[in-house]
Amino acid sequence: MLSWLDLGLIFLAAALLTGYRRRIAAFLRRFEIRNAQRRAEEARALFDRYAHYRQTVQFAEEQIEPVSKITVQDERTGQPVARYVFLGEQFPTRADAEAARYEVVVEKAREFYRELDKIYLSRRGWREAAPERAGLTDGTRKRTQAPPPRQ
Repeated sequence: MLSWLDLGLIFLAAALLTGYRRRIAAFLRRFEIRNAQRRAEEARALFDRYAHYRQTVQFAEEQIEPVSKITVQDERTGQPVARYVFLGEQFPTRADAEAARYEVVVEKAREFYRELDKIYLSRRGWREAAPERAGLTDGTRKRTQAPPPRQ
């Protein structure tokens, strides 16, 4: 049986949901739009041979801090001017700061591929050296008959 406190909490929850329904519905709509965009991007990536590079750059971009805008006094006139900061360095225009940021993002993506090559090549080198190891067959003999049936 419900107590007065339980009933009051239910009514309070219903009132909050009613009051915030537009915000909740807007949040759910944005969530659904992001999911639809992600699914469409995944479908396009199936047919795009450069999709992996684009995704790597996007992932690297998420890890690098964005360009921020600050207001400082101009050295010559003393008037407040907008400057753009990236990694502690000030740039006069946003385009310059974004170009510097993009260089860092691309370098981070290239570093990922260098590490990937290092991992892949070291594994491949191990596999090529594996037949020379003691206790392994030479791999040149081919099986000419089927294995015995299981019982």
